[in-house]
Amino acid sequence: MRLDLHTHYYPPAYFERIERSGGDFSFGTSPTGQRIIRFKGARFFGVTAPMTDVAKRIEDMDRVGIDIEVLSLSTPNVYFLEGSAQAEVARLANDAYAELAAEHAGRFLGFASIPMDDPDAALRELERALDVLRMQGVVLLSNIRGRTLADPVYRPFFEEADRRGACIFVHPMIPASADAFTEYVLGPIVGFPFDTTLAIAKLCYAGVFKQLPNIRWLVGHAGGAIPYLMERMDSGWRDFAECRVNIDEPPSFYLRKLYYDTVTFSSHNLRMLRDIVGADHMAMGSDYPHLLGSIEKAVASIDEMDFSAEEKSLIFSGTALSIMNNVSQMAHR
Repeated sequence: MRLDLHTHYYPPAYFERIERSGGDFSFGTSPTGQRIIRFKGARFFGVTAPMTDVAKRIEDMDRVGIDIEVLSLSTPNVYFLEGSAQAEVARLANDAYAELAAEHAGRFLGFASIPMDDPDAALRELERALDVLRMQGVVLLSNIRGRTLADPVYRPFFEEADRRGACIFVHPMIPASADAFTEYVLGPIVGFPFDTTLAIAKLCYAGVFKQLPNIRWLVGHAGGAIPYLMERMDSGWRDFAECRVNIDEPPSFYLRKLYYDTVTFSSHNLRMLRDIVGADHMAMGSDYPHLLGSIEKAVASIDEMDFSAEEKSLIFSGTALSIMNNVSQMAHR
C-alpha cells in the first residue's frame, strides 16, 4: 500500500472565501498566466487544476500507484481570517473532506483544520473532527498569524490533543517577518523550511514534546533543517542554561520521537533522515499538487533508495498507519 500523508485539496468555496476576505491575501496572475495567491503582494502559491478537481487527482494517483491520500489545507489554512471567523471556514473544509472520503471510500482521508485563534471553538472542532467526522488528525501551521505554536495560549488545545493521542501535522507558513522572503518566490522555497525549523525548535526547548508525549507529531518537508541541526541544538542544550530549563534530555532525544514526511525527494536527505530517526519515523509525502511538490518524485525517490523492503513498506504506509487517528481497522488489514 502507498499512502500520501502530505497532499492538499481545496474545496472551491475555500478559494472564494479567501478572495472575499481581503487583507494580506489576494489573487493575481503569474508571468506565465497562472492564477496565483499573493501574500502581502508577493507570490505565495499557484493554483493548479487538481487542487479542486477530484477526478484529476484520482487519475494521477492511479498513474503513479498511490492508493490513499490524506488531504489537508495548506497555507494560509483558515488563518487568513481572525478569531471567531476561522471556525466557519474550518467546518467548511473539514465537512468537505469527510464527504469526499465517504464518496470515494478507500481513496481519501483527511487532516482537520482548527480555528486556533478561537480557543473554545478549537477544542470543539478537535472533538468533532476526531469523534464525529472520524478524521485522521489535524493540520496546524508553523505559525498562527505570526504567533508561535509554543505560545502558552495554545497550551489547552495541545493538552487535549495529548489526552486524545492526536496526530498533528505541522505544515509551514511564511515566517512572521516576511519582508526578506518577498523576492524570487523565496517564501515557499526558503521561508517554509525555515519557519518549520523555528517552530519545532521552540516547541522542543519549551518542553512541549517532553510534557505532552502522547501527541504524534508529523513534521512537513522532512523537518526543514531540524535533522541537519539536531547536533547543534544538543550543543545549545549543553552550553546554555536557558535551553535546559524545560527539558531534561538533549533536544535530539525528543526530536527523534517525532515523525517526518519525505517531501525533499533528495536521496542524500532521505538517507540522512533514515539514519537519524529510522524508517519507522518516516512517512511518504508529495506536497501534490503544488509546483514544488510531485507525486512522481514522492514514489520514485523512495523506490530508488537502497533501503530494505521492510523500511520502504514503513515509509510508504506502515508509519502513517501507526500514527494516524481512526485507522485501526485499516492498519489491521
